[in-house]
Parts: sequence; C-alpha cells; structure tokens
Amino acid sequence: MSSEARMSRKICFLVWFLIVWGSCWGRFVVEKNSLKVTSPDTLKGVYQCAIGNFGIPQYGGTMVGFVTYPKTNRKACKSFHEFDISFKVKPGGFPTFILIDRGDCYFTTKAWNAQNAGAAAILVADDKEEPLITMDTPEEESVRGDYLQNISIPSALISKSFGDGLKKALVDGEMVSVNLDWRESLPHPDDRVEYELWTNSNDECGPKCDSQIDFVRTFKGAAQILEKKGYTQFTPHYITWYCPEVFILSKQCKSQCINHGRYCAPDPEQDFSKGYDGRDVVIQNLRQVCLFKVANESGKPWLWWDYVTDFSIRCPMKDKKYTKECAEDVINTLGVDLKKVNSCIGDPEADEDNPMLKAEQDAQIGKKSRGDVTILPTLVINSRQYRGKLDKSAVLKAICAGFQETTEPAVCLNEDIQTNECLENNGGCWKDKEANISACKDTFRGRVCECPVVNGVKFVGDGYTHCKASGSGRCDINNGGCWKGSKDGTSFSACAEYQENGCKCPLGFKGDGVKTCEDVNECKEKIACQCRDCKCKNTWGSYECSCRGDLLYMAEHDTCISKKASAELSWSFLWLIFLGLAVAGVGGYAVYKYRIRSYMDSEIRAIMAQYMPLDSHGEAPTTRTHHADI
Repeated sequence: MSSEARMSRKICFLVWFLIVWGSCWGRFVVEKNSLKVTSPDTLKGVYQCAIGNFGIPQYGGTMVGFVTYPKTNRKACKSFHEFDISFKVKPGGFPTFILIDRGDCYFTTKAWNAQNAGAAAILVADDKEEPLITMDTPEEESVRGDYLQNISIPSALISKSFGDGLKKALVDGEMVSVNLDWRESLPHPDDRVEYELWTNSNDECGPKCDSQIDFVRTFKGAAQILEKKGYTQFTPHYITWYCPEVFILSKQCKSQCINHGRYCAPDPEQDFSKGYDGRDVVIQNLRQVCLFKVANESGKPWLWWDYVTDFSIRCPMKDKKYTKECAEDVINTLGVDLKKVNSCIGDPEADEDNPMLKAEQDAQIGKKSRGDVTILPTLVINSRQYRGKLDKSAVLKAICAGFQETTEPAVCLNEDIQTNECLENNGGCWKDKEANISACKDTFRGRVCECPVVNGVKFVGDGYTHCKASGSGRCDINNGGCWKGSKDGTSFSACAEYQENGCKCPLGFKGDGVKTCEDVNECKEKIACQCRDCKCKNTWGSYECSCRGDLLYMAEHDTCISKKASAELSWSFLWLIFLGLAVAGVGGYAVYKYRIRSYMDSEIRAIMAQYMPLDSHGEAPTTRTHHADI
C-alpha cells in the first residue's frame, strides 16, 4: 500500500473518530414520552419510555392499544411470516403493540418485522437495568438501508423492570391495555415555535441524503406559510469538523477543509481520488448559511427553502453541476443579492476564522434541554430534539405540538392549502412576459418549476431558465420561442411548422434562430449575380440583380444579353412561328379535302354497284340460241 493511501486511511479514520467521540462524550439528551397502563391494576400508572430515532412518533397525540408478547421470535430478528404469526386486527379493533426483547439485531430490523406483521407500535424491553437510551438507526454501510425510510410505526424503549412486569402479566393471562402519549413530548412556551434543521448540502451519501432532500422539497410549502405568517422562526444549521493541527498541511486535509483546516467535511464519495471533495461541501454549506442570512435580513428568510430545493434539482453532484456557477444562477433567479452572499462567504483560503462557520460550530454544543448535535439530519423544535423519521406530516405534527393549546395556526388543522409562491418573483421559475406563460405551479408542498402545456402545445425545458414550445402548433404561441422580424412591410420567422423542434433562420438570414437572425449580404458574399456585366443590390432577406448599360438580365441563366439582339431574336422567332402555323394549316386543309373526296367516291361507287356492273366487276357470261330457218 502506498504512503498516500495509508495517509488517506488515517484521515478517514481520524474524521470518523471525531464523529464517534462527539457522539460518545458529547452532551446527549434522550427524548421521552409517557406510557400509561390502564390495566391490569397491578401495573396501573404512568411510565417513561425513550422515543426511537426512526418511525413516526405521534407528536401532540395519543395512541391506545393492547400489548402482546409473541411466543416465538421474541427478539423480532426474523420475519414473523416465517412463523405464520400476524398482529393485524379487524376493523374497529384496538391496535396491537408488540413487546419485543432487546438484542441480537438492529432496533430498526425489529421495528420493520413488527410493522410487516401488522403491529401498530413496538415496545422494546431493555435487557439490563440502565438509564433509557435513544434507539438509533444503523449506518447504511453496515446494513441494507433501503427499508429504513419506510418504517412508519412509532417505537419506544422501556426499562427492564417495566418490561419484566408486562411479560409476567401477559404470561398470567392478564389483558394489558396501554396509552402511548406524546402530548407533552415537546414544550410549548408561547404562541411561536422556534425550530432548526441541521442538514448538509452533500447529495451523495445514499438513502440518508435522499431522505433529507425529499423532506426539504415536500415540507417547503408548509414551512414557508408558517414563516410568512409569523407562526414560526426557522434557522438552518450545518455541522463542520476541524482538522488536527498535525495534518493541516497534508493533501487530504487541504482537499477536505477550508480556512487552513478550521472547517472540514468528509469526502462525499468516501474516495479522495474521484468526484467532489469535502471542501466543496463546506463551501456550499457556507453559501447556504450566507443566503439564509442575507434573505433573513431582507425580511424573506423562507427563500432558503427555495434555494436548497432548486439547488438539489439543478446542481446535483451526479450531473457534475455541484459548482459555484450553478449555485449563483439559482441565487439570481430567486432575486437574492448575490454580492452580499459572496461577501458573507469571504475567502476560503484565509488563515483566520470565518464568522459564519465559527458560529455554526459553537451552535453544535447543546444548550438547556437540547443535547449536542453530532448526527445528520437533526431537527430541533423548541430546544427539544425531534425523534423519528423526517416526514412532512410527522414533522408538521411535531411543530404544531409546540404551540400552546388553541393557538395552533390553520395549517395545523387543514393541510389542503395553496402556498401561492408563484405570486412573488414567479417563484424563481421561467416566464414569458410577452405571452404571459409561466412554468411556476403552486402545490401544497410548495411551488414547482415545470414547463407548461398551453392550448395543447407542450413546452419543454428545465422550467427554471428556459421553456420552448414543441410539436404542432408551436409557432402559434409566441412564435415558438423563435426570432421574428419585420421591415418595410415584409416579415420573416425562424419558426416553421415542419420543424418539430428548434428554430432555424429563414433563407436569406443567418444566426441562432432564437434571439438573432441577421440579413445575409448575398452581394458581398458573392452568392448571386456572378456574371461579368451583372450588378447586385442587397435587400432585407433577399437581393436584386440587374445589368450594366443597355443589357437585359436573364435570371435562369444568371447572364446579361443585349436588349436589341433580344428584340431581333424575338421577332424572327415570332415570324417563324407564324410561318409554321400557316404551313401546318394548308397541309391540314389539303389532307382534309383529300379524305373527304375519297370518302365520297367510295360511297358513290357502292351505290352504283347495286344497279349496273362496274368496271371493277367481271362481265356476266352470255348464252347464244340458234333458231332454224324458216
């Protein structure tokens, strides 16, 4: 193994060591909800349980059900279908909560198997007496992670002693009825909810990154309504790490960090030899922080949601568009002051603290009831860390649970609303002002930039910077997005119906066909009127040819001839025609007379033949009779 490869592995190990160290020794707070047992009497009371970092907790609500303890597969590490066990209930029945033993497999595996068997919730009994912990999701590298985002049932970890009590009651044949209560899981001190999202601009970290991007897109509409009406105060945050001083000058550290090792991010692909580097992620994270700062100062903090959504669509790493240029294009379409954003970013090469990223690192340290932020993504609501899946409806319920009773905004009561983002700056989407056609569409999830269909004509494009009419009828709408010009009562267009797509300058013009079509000077470029005595005059979109002196231009031969010779030639030609016609007339008359006479002769001969022999017939033989003399 080369020395560079060994160094690369050391850096990777060190980065992950810092992450693990922060998770183990940082200030971590376990978020809890209550579980109330209503029967049997021996277990009646309220118990605490820890909310898992997966599934969908019912923040602000409750769930009532019966507890069951399976006879086999009690750790739920295998599918219950293998044992022909189902926990589904008939319509109208109480939900089933499965009591599962801890150990032997991931918490998420237990929850997934329980959900597939029809369980409404899962209670995991600890296998030793200890303070409650948060059941977390495994790293995608160590387990197949495609099912993690599909876990929808709530989960809770209970103490060993409480679990033993539930098991004994169930073995004794008691019916155990419980009520999971999340109503006080989040504080609600006033009529405004403050929440923050710790996220990352990296989009190459597998299902976890995909989940973050999808959440931002789907939650954007509700978030912007809450923010615009003053119901919430949202703040985005980004985690960065520092490079140990001993490695600051290393190639790997320079590729992962900015400001001389002060702010670093892991390599997106975990491969230093390809793709983007960690420093690219840090700079984009910083750009998103600065955009929020500038937008917030202008009174429009909700533009952060538009920028992050549009950047993920227009500038993904997989398309090699994760660049400064692409990011600035998105910023310009949203109408945010780009100069202020760049000024906030500063110089990534400077050997000094960056005020924005320094504040982000300080904010990672836990305060009050909130623990240290060490994992991504992390959602904090009213200084309490949200547990569960990043799902639009689940997060909206959690935020709404942060309002005091009876002070919830309408969005908490009815999700069927429109965001009307297209009313301002056209939502940052493409728009043809002349034809009043827009690619902006409002949905509850927020606006989308999608090329429209107008009068049966489909527009194609990215929806952000351009849309073009396509197919039949496209020239009837804004001339198909092509060039069109008029001069001296003559009009030309670069759009033609026979062209399925695109614009092409008409004959006599040159250009891109979209913005420009310039007249071709056929005379200057010697395209026409090439004969020796020809004169050429350029016109808009065409040309005119003539001849010098007393000459006549013949276009079909591109030549000049004498007008006099032409006249003589013309009269000779006419006399020749007249003579030919006369000869043809006399000849035709003679043939006609001959045929008429021949016809009459034959008719007369046929008639006379009926009454007398003709020369053409043989004479009839005669019979002579000899008489005797008298």
